[in-house]
Amino acid sequence: MTIMLRRLLLAMFVAAAASPAVAQEDLPIGGISTLSGGATDWGVATQRGIQLAIDEINEAGGLKIGGKIYKPRLIMYDDQYSGQGGATAATRLVNADKVKFIVGPLATAAILGMLPITTPSKVLALTSGFSPKVLSPDRPYNYRMALTTKEFAPPMVAWLKKTFPAAKKVAIIGPTDATGQQVVQILTEAYKAGGFDVAFVEKFERGTADFAPLLTRMMVQGVDILDLDSNVPADSGLLMKQARQLGFTGQIVQLGGPSIEENVAIAGVHAENFISLDFFDPTTDAGQAFLAAYRKKYTGTMSPWAPLVYNATKIIFEAMRRADSLEVDAVKAQFTKMEDYATLFGPVKWGGKEAYGIDHQLMINFLIKQVKNGKAEIVARVSAN
Repeated sequence: MTIMLRRLLLAMFVAAAASPAVAQEDLPIGGISTLSGGATDWGVATQRGIQLAIDEINEAGGLKIGGKIYKPRLIMYDDQYSGQGGATAATRLVNADKVKFIVGPLATAAILGMLPITTPSKVLALTSGFSPKVLSPDRPYNYRMALTTKEFAPPMVAWLKKTFPAAKKVAIIGPTDATGQQVVQILTEAYKAGGFDVAFVEKFERGTADFAPLLTRMMVQGVDILDLDSNVPADSGLLMKQARQLGFTGQIVQLGGPSIEENVAIAGVHAENFISLDFFDPTTDAGQAFLAAYRKKYTGTMSPWAPLVYNATKIIFEAMRRADSLEVDAVKAQFTKMEDYATLFGPVKWGGKEAYGIDHQLMINFLIKQVKNGKAEIVARVSAN
């Protein structure tokens, strides 16, 4: 072998060793949720859920699309549980970060603040929000990742009626914000349709510390069930604790959203027998795998929103893979073709046209849980379909 040939082969070897097999492209994913104030638990859950889905993709080598390998990266902003916060976060993601896919927010006010920014920019978003206003035909790029009170309240009220036949009067105490007002109305209609007397309805400002006057007025009405509406854990846990301390012995429930473990962390022993809903079933193979990944990376209480957000993020990634494209309309078109895709909560199925005018509501089954000896136990399984 000549000296020239040896040098040429050595140069080729060094060049090959120095170059990666496939260059990885950056794929920014936007996240918006509440990272300050009373709903911080929900924001942390959103951030963790998205990050776990991203970690899973990157640990597997990235996302192969159009002959390139993409590495997703989370860009997260605080919506401060407000409409202005949602608008500000969306503006930064769309205009500064050039994001085309967003997961969150969870809060109605923040979503309604975000949508005027994301809709004309054709940014695909998987949000939550319990207001019917979140979904509509004129917001074609927004999808809802979780069931709302409109979907789960009627079957839960029916279960309460069957389980507690002696209960007649219901009290609903909720926040004064957009979410609270919408949920109070939906719950009132559901309880009345289910044969209950809604004897007490009152709203309060989020962050209230002393509920004694309000709860005293409620107890005078002789209510059998107290529904904590859509209150954030910081408020609902305190409401529950103070109600028990004042001597309320009726059943306490929360049909306005899932936050069982967070409520238990605040109310402590006063949360015993508390009933609410949950979407995450840790007894399934998929549930156990998610829980193991979560516990490996994070400590402390796991909000039920973490697996919901993880699930939504995974749906976006799978739609990208199937479309073999990052074009928003191409990815969006795959959403309705994914009934064969097994998610954390079963096959992907969209509904909601009758209620919202558009099939952008992810239909998933849910669980009714009750706190027994300080732990939430499954007492019923309910199909949303």
